[in-house]
Amino acid sequence: MPFARRRALSSMRVLFVCLGNICRSPTAEGVLRGLIARESFDGIARIDSAGTANYHCGAPPDLRSQRAARARGYDLSALRARQFSDRDFTDFDLILAMDRQNLADIERCAPVADRHKVQLFLAYLPGSSHLEVPDPYYGGVEGFETVLDLCEAAGLGLIAQLRDQTDSTISRRAGSSVPPTTDPKTR
Repeated sequence: MPFARRRALSSMRVLFVCLGNICRSPTAEGVLRGLIARESFDGIARIDSAGTANYHCGAPPDLRSQRAARARGYDLSALRARQFSDRDFTDFDLILAMDRQNLADIERCAPVADRHKVQLFLAYLPGSSHLEVPDPYYGGVEGFETVLDLCEAAGLGLIAQLRDQTDSTISRRAGSSVPPTTDPKTR
């Protein structure tokens, strides 16, 4: 999935969005932060998360999300919920929704020029039958583990795609430079 009309890859700004911004999207934010550090990938300059609803503004992620993430080495404790706003279309290059309902809500308020930024996060999970990150809020611990599994896999897929695009951009730049000629007849 190519990124149309975007900043240089080294300054890519990514926003994850779910309903309340206390389970799925902060988990995706924390996981991507951890993965880019682990993978030594510098193609993302800013990562954030938000909710389409204002249920939990200012609250930390759900304790079950924090515990599951901490067990895998991700710290979500400093994150705080906020509501998605129109300004996010300006502030971010890629807006990744956790499910189709949140995708539809974001697309409904997206300016035409910014609709290309809005996608499902699991579009970066190649070969998966999952289209959505399921909301674990009303379930048990296993739901939070599933969210982590999907966020790790899709996060790696996103990094791989960005890395591929960076490599192809570098290759195009290198291939477009024409070395100076040394043949005196062609000078």
